[in-house]
Amino acid sequence: MEIALYIALIVISAVLTGLVVLQARTPGMANRDTSSIYRTRRGVEKTLHQATIALSVTFLILSLITSLPIFS
Repeated sequence: MEIALYIALIVISAVLTGLVVLQARTPGMANRDTSSIYRTRRGVEKTLHQATIALSVTFLILSLITSLPIFS
């Protein structure tokens, strides 16, 4: 069971890294349009955002579980 948790952490961290990279918008701060700050996320962008949040929470919970003294 301990090995499965560690493998799950590795897989989730890799997927989470990929999701964060996919969310990159414009290169650098090239777009200085202030009206784009308050726009809503739609479609794929919204799905990526929600998946990133869900995987982050899952990663946090699994990290806390594996840090318990029973896994020492």
